[in-house]
Amino acid sequence: MTIAPARDTIAAIATAPGAGGVGIVRVSGSRSLEIAQAIAARELQPRHAHYVHFRDADGDTLDDGIALYFAAPASYTGEDVVELQAHGGPALLEELLARVCALGARRARPGEFSERAFLEGRLDLAQAEAVADLIAAGDARAARAARRALDGEFSRRVEALADDVLAIRVHVEAAIDFADESLDTLGGAALRARFAAASSALDDLLAAAERGRRLRDGLHAVIVGPPNAGKSSLLNALAGSDRAIVTDIAGTTRDLLHETVKLDGVELTLVDTAGLREGGDAIEREGMRRARGELVRADLAIVVLDARDPDSGLASVADAIAGVPACLYVYNKIDLIESDYGSPTPADIGGEDRVFVSARSGAGLDRLHARLRALAQGDAADASEGAFTARARHVDALLRAREELDDARAQLDHEMLDLAAEALRQAHDALGEITGRVRADDLLGHIFSSFCIGK
Repeated sequence: MTIAPARDTIAAIATAPGAGGVGIVRVSGSRSLEIAQAIAARELQPRHAHYVHFRDADGDTLDDGIALYFAAPASYTGEDVVELQAHGGPALLEELLARVCALGARRARPGEFSERAFLEGRLDLAQAEAVADLIAAGDARAARAARRALDGEFSRRVEALADDVLAIRVHVEAAIDFADESLDTLGGAALRARFAAASSALDDLLAAAERGRRLRDGLHAVIVGPPNAGKSSLLNALAGSDRAIVTDIAGTTRDLLHETVKLDGVELTLVDTAGLREGGDAIEREGMRRARGELVRADLAIVVLDARDPDSGLASVADAIAGVPACLYVYNKIDLIESDYGSPTPADIGGEDRVFVSARSGAGLDRLHARLRALAQGDAADASEGAFTARARHVDALLRAREELDDARAQLDHEMLDLAAEALRQAHDALGEITGRVRADDLLGHIFSSFCIGK
């Protein structure tokens, strides 16, 4: 898509807030070169580093530095872009930015440079989001995965799948014109084989995107269990601080308490919740309602039970955790019983989904940390070749595409070709939302508003 020539020129400080050796003011738009040459008091050649003195309105020197001009369309945004590299003092950069704006630019909105790059076709939407993910990456693994997404690894797989779905749709719509003939005489076997291949590719891509989402967002783990099992004590032990109030009184925790922890660079969002049981006063019942609501969004339920009588608390949480993708059972308070559960292997205590600990003494916490790390990292533990970052909206779009593809295959089995073609269209559109081939303006506004200014 080509941006209209009348689009205004934008500017922003592109380096991080605070003092530094070098700071950059970035300018993009049709007047970029004119503005930069007025400040530098000389002509600028494309892709040449020019040492200049930046001048104010009276011709006095603001600072000396480097001016770089990138002519359209060979620039980040696809427009004329100039970068003014000065010394990195905040006051100086703000003065330089004010001078740029006085000459005809306006201050950019958050993410507006990347938005223009997307609108000009320099990046697709998934790649544009990967720019923000690369900036926000918390460790080398996440940075490498974001770099792969920015290079188009994710987008290429989405586009290949979208092309397959489109080809299936074309076949189905062509068959509609021959409704009097059976599907088998119209290449039905080949069509079903295409469906199977597309479904398999979609499942693989969904699994990879879910790993990428966890790599970017971390694991959303909700701590649940009956009252007085030690949920809040466990949160404090994992967080390394007294974040939650702990008493012997059942129902002490009434509201949700969020804490973010990192294990070997992998981020976990831990949510402490009210104990689940029958009864309780109105405030406690509201806390239990919120706990169940949080479980709907959970990647993992950490079910905390009293090791002295674990079976007594299972019934109160069974229904609440039924829809959670993964559960880890933590048997707490082993310091209060004679048996030592700190030494057995997972096979001795019922498998990897069961860990025996004492939140008070710390026994078993190393094994719990190791299990949480493994669950958070999943198959992307070593950021193997091809891993990429993804977002919750990408996973949601892939889930919708899978649902529509399954519906299309079911309609095809009944030779309801019109309905199958419509489901395929919906699946194709869901995939298009990921890269921006199918988009809504409010979606773009939401995505780019979360970027930093200057990017």
